[in-house]
Amino acid sequence: MKLRLLLVFMLLGSIASAQFVTNSKRAADVYFQNKEYYAAAEYYKKALQISSDTAGFIVPYGFESKIKQESPKKEDYEYSVYQLAESLRQYKNYRDAEKWYAIASSFSSPKYNLAGFWYGVTLRANQNYEEAIAAFKAFQKKYKGNDEYLERAKTGIASCEFALYEVRHPRLYSLTRLNNDINQAGSNYAPLMRASTLYFTSSRPIGSEGKNVILSDDKSNARVTRKQSPYVNTIYEAIGNPLKEKISISKIPISMKGKEMAAAAFLPNGKAMYMTVWSARDTRKIYQSSRNPSGNPDWADPVELGGNVNVNGFNAMQPFVSRNGKYLLFSSDRPGGFGKYDLWYCAIRQDGSLGQAINMGNVINTAGDEEAPYYNVKTKKLLFSSNGKVGLGGFDFYESEGDFDSWSDPRNLGYPFNSSKDDLYFTPTDEEDITGYISSDRESLCCLEIFQLKREFLHVRGQVFDCKTGKPLENAVVTVSDSLQQFKYTTAADGKYSFKLNSNRQLHISAEKAKYFTKKLSYTYDQLAQKDTLITEEVCLVPIGPGPIVLKDVLYEFDKADLTEDSKVKMDVLYHIMVDNPSIEIELGAHTDSKGTAEYNLDLSNRRAKSCVDYLVSKGIDANRMTSKGYGMSVPIAPNKLQNGKDNPAGRALNRRTEFKVTNNN
Repeated sequence: MKLRLLLVFMLLGSIASAQFVTNSKRAADVYFQNKEYYAAAEYYKKALQISSDTAGFIVPYGFESKIKQESPKKEDYEYSVYQLAESLRQYKNYRDAEKWYAIASSFSSPKYNLAGFWYGVTLRANQNYEEAIAAFKAFQKKYKGNDEYLERAKTGIASCEFALYEVRHPRLYSLTRLNNDINQAGSNYAPLMRASTLYFTSSRPIGSEGKNVILSDDKSNARVTRKQSPYVNTIYEAIGNPLKEKISISKIPISMKGKEMAAAAFLPNGKAMYMTVWSARDTRKIYQSSRNPSGNPDWADPVELGGNVNVNGFNAMQPFVSRNGKYLLFSSDRPGGFGKYDLWYCAIRQDGSLGQAINMGNVINTAGDEEAPYYNVKTKKLLFSSNGKVGLGGFDFYESEGDFDSWSDPRNLGYPFNSSKDDLYFTPTDEEDITGYISSDRESLCCLEIFQLKREFLHVRGQVFDCKTGKPLENAVVTVSDSLQQFKYTTAADGKYSFKLNSNRQLHISAEKAKYFTKKLSYTYDQLAQKDTLITEEVCLVPIGPGPIVLKDVLYEFDKADLTEDSKVKMDVLYHIMVDNPSIEIELGAHTDSKGTAEYNLDLSNRRAKSCVDYLVSKGIDANRMTSKGYGMSVPIAPNKLQNGKDNPAGRALNRRTEFKVTNNN
């Protein structure tokens, strides 16, 4: 219902009686040049003789063959099809844009060479990842240009492959759309939680004075008129619990005639507010408003920030103030950046003045757009959105650690934190960023909406003990890591450890202690996906003794050197020790009892020791890390005969053993 009402309002507010032009195509061009993409799409539909449908439409039967006909209208048809696709994409109607790009991608005219690229983009936005990969590859083969689009197609393919994996392996986040008046008709975005008040930006209709607006096309001098749009971006505040069905919402008491406002940010003392301000024919600028201590209105008239933030002819937007009040972060396409929109920051001096803007560097910024920064001074983590990296959709959230002098490589926060559409603006409700709000158009055909975000956790706990004595080990270092982060814990006298992780993939646990072999455990996504808590009760460490270590139950066929199948399983204990401790080198020795001659038993034990080494080599252990040696019956550990001279089967069984000792542990 929201979407239907929105499109009806947009239709009434945007489409004019084209009194200055003579056909729908020219009217559509005027709207398109003035970035009135919804109205442009409606008029391109009229030019193509397609009836409007506020809930979308289907490509008419036989349309493709119609425009392929050699006729004077073919060029107009192709132009209108491509422009219709462009208009639909520009106002985020990827569902319908995909259908028209599919047609336009087959056009032979070089004017429409990019149709194949945008076809892939819309397929990806609609979560048709396999088809999007095929479309990007087809574009790469067909496209003859030598510009950014070939590289963007390459990134598009990588993004689709990344998305396919992410959707199959969701991360530990949950998102819930706010089902109250915060998400009304229009876009609702840029949430900012301050105390018990949620500030957000909305373009919800606020009524209009019925004035006519004249739009013109600089290329053809064509003009159209339309009613003034009721959709105006401004900042609202919602007092109370944003998760409740009923909540009190009001506009902030600031009025800037003829301008729109978005993305509020506050100094910690609440005495100053920053915001993005713009008009239809002006660039975006960051303004500051001061709290008026005398009452109404609560805020003084906003003042444009100086040249250290706003540069004439360029955009500055999306201010964010760090919780300690020391930094103002923002996004800008000003000169000196690495791409389109980059992230910048200014130091906030004690008197409230701002230092010179500094680019946040090419570790953070790309050739694309970086927007909507958030920085947690406690965790030293920067959260921002970018469309210039491998990701799931348009804008994805990325996280980087740093202190403004250096930053770690940003990591994509994955699905479902990110979606195939646009995901921007994070605000927390706690100091650790465990819960908060974001804006996303993942469930909308056209517009950003506000969602609650919650990080979920995997609890990892267990105990480290001595494999030989069974006693807990104190001062064992337990390391838990995934592909991107690592945490360490040193055990107390009880040998216990505990971790809380916001990750459920590629989990590795290692336990190590001096004079013990390191033990490593790994868990796949499938093993972890079904668990709320992972309990590892037994991590036993094998002590590195001064003498050889016997491998229990490693047996051979009678009078042969071949390992039995059961013995191979027992040998895997040593295999894992070798894998978990890649720096050690060992000697693998075999012993016999006293049955047979000394020469025969020495040869048999040599062959048995070599058989063990060969097995480990077959499993992937480097042969240079191992030597084999047969001792025959020369080193018994128990009597082969009893004192009365009779045979001692139990003693001989102990002597028929396989053991290893560490020869190098550097």
